[in-house]
Amino acid sequence: MLRYGVPVKKNHRPRIGVPWRTTIEELQGRRRAFEKYLRAVREAGGDPVEISLSLPPAKLKQTAESLDGFVLPGSPADVEPRRFGSTGHPQNSHPDKRREHTDDGLLDHALASGKPVLAICYGAQLLNVHLHGTLVQDIPSEIGNAMDHDGGAGRDEALHSIRIAGGQLAELAGGPSAKVNSSHHQSVEKPGRGLRVAARTPDGVIEALEWTAGPGWVLGVQWHPERMPGEPFAVALFRRLVKEAQGATGYRPQAHHKKARSR
Repeated sequence: MLRYGVPVKKNHRPRIGVPWRTTIEELQGRRRAFEKYLRAVREAGGDPVEISLSLPPAKLKQTAESLDGFVLPGSPADVEPRRFGSTGHPQNSHPDKRREHTDDGLLDHALASGKPVLAICYGAQLLNVHLHGTLVQDIPSEIGNAMDHDGGAGRDEALHSIRIAGGQLAELAGGPSAKVNSSHHQSVEKPGRGLRVAARTPDGVIEALEWTAGPGWVLGVQWHPERMPGEPFAVALFRRLVKEAQGATGYRPQAHHKKARSR
């Protein structure tokens, strides 16, 4: 197997970058929610690498080049609405500019290099806006007869069904439908460039996006697989990310940046 043109062992644990969820959580060292993403990557066979939201652009680029794949986690923030042509909504949370800049930098690198990305909840919304898509800013007030999508963050949170439109997601779910958790008040409205809708809820809300416009594996999901440890579909998502990052089916055109590996 080759990685960046260099032979590697089959048991290589790819380094998966995970940015902090919010600037405030990083500054205050609040790790409880963040650790769930690191654990999921580790249990799937990857080596999670924390990415600070305070990195200057050059350092962020160097860090991205040193990594094999990325998880873009959820966040209590909402994406800056001016980025998709909106003036905002009364129910919106404040944007986190450092998180947006970090995700944008990681996505620029991943999409250009073909490195895999698993974008979760807020991460999926940011992925969509990054590719010039738009968002539903508040599901209860903008979508008539919508089901409850903001079901809380506990382990016993309510599950709802999704209908999967074939593709890689159906393969990972083992069929055309699945049960997932739900904790979001926003969702994808118009998919961004190169993204196709991979799943919806019965009320029509978009629940997953797949990248179709270039090399590399990129999947955005609106639910929280990191909060479903041991659930086969959730486990399969992280394992697929790690497999892609190992170079089993991915595209790796870049030279490896050795200096940035030190941490």
